[in-house]
Amino acid sequence: MKAWNKGQTKETNKSVLKISRTMKRKRLDNFKAWRDHMKNSGRIKSVYPSFPKTAEVAELIGVLLGDGHIERFPRTERLYIFSNANNHGFIQRYEKILTRLFKKKIAVKKVTGSECVRLSVYEKNISKRIGIPCGSRAKLHVRIPTWISNDASVLRCYIRGLYEAEGSFCVHKPTSTYKFIFVNHNDSLLDIVFTSLERFGFHPHRSLHKIQLSRKDEVMSAVDFFKFRDYTD
Repeated sequence: MKAWNKGQTKETNKSVLKISRTMKRKRLDNFKAWRDHMKNSGRIKSVYPSFPKTAEVAELIGVLLGDGHIERFPRTERLYIFSNANNHGFIQRYEKILTRLFKKKIAVKKVTGSECVRLSVYEKNISKRIGIPCGSRAKLHVRIPTWISNDASVLRCYIRGLYEAEGSFCVHKPTSTYKFIFVNHNDSLLDIVFTSLERFGFHPHRSLHKIQLSRKDEVMSAVDFFKFRDYTD
């Protein structure tokens, strides 16, 4: 006999919603035994430590600050990374990085009616563990973690992540114009990119929400140095 509530949720059925509210009020949890069993068997995490301080995680933080988002729910959080649907290398690279970090399948879905692909994963305490607040970061004063700023090779990966999310490489050969550009509306991120480029020996210039390298030799050197749009590794 088919259960009366099969396929129904508290969003679609008033009776299921009433049951959910009653159980919440009485602090009843039908899934506790199952969840405890899954935790004991190792199939569900029971602890959520900080992420490792590696170059790969530094790059991921850069991508998230540039073109990502962390959303908070009552019992979990969801991390998003957005990409142009045609940038297959970007999508594959960060799907692999997220899979290695979270050790679970990453949802990769094309956003309906757009040329955007969304990578996402749910887990507890993502924001706290990776050091990026949930919600909008438009006015956030971003600081580089010392474990990143103190290691030039790790900082390079962090800046690479920012450029992968918000950067572009432009060449117009008839006029011999070369541009390596980073665009963002967060002043602290612009400051970080500007000072980091100087630290690596480049000569950036800034205008409003944009940082540029315009000398051909520097542009080509920076693209190679940060492995911009190089997804072979």
